[in-house]
Amino acid sequence: MEDALARKERLKALRAAAQAAEAKGEDGGEPAPAEEPEKPVLKFRNYAVQDTKRIDHETVKAAQPPKFEEPQVETKPEELPQEELLVNIAPKKANWDLKRDVQPKLDKLERRTQRAILEMMREEERRKLEEEGGAQD
Repeated sequence: MEDALARKERLKALRAAAQAAEAKGEDGGEPAPAEEPEKPVLKFRNYAVQDTKRIDHETVKAAQPPKFEEPQVETKPEELPQEELLVNIAPKKANWDLKRDVQPKLDKLERRTQRAILEMMREEERRKLEEEGGAQD
């Protein structure tokens, strides 16, 4: 509560000083300095102003990216024999076993294909025999 009272008294003193300064300026004494608000400085970073006479602003220098130099490699990679290169390129284990995994299915399919071919050949022979036998009768 004491703080509030002390604050009130300070505010009253400030108001009185401000009114006294105003009255002194009106009476013909020293005029109070007229404070002009400062104009904000416009900085157009993404806009190129075409009429510089109407708009007074500072120009922002274009940013210069840092120069980047490619690192120079002085040593050559080691020369590897062709065999070692092929080993490094070899497929993973899943592909290594692919032929082994599929081979039984391929064998079964091959047997079916051979049976079908034999059956077609037998039918063709029967048809020819029937035609020849029918022609001889």
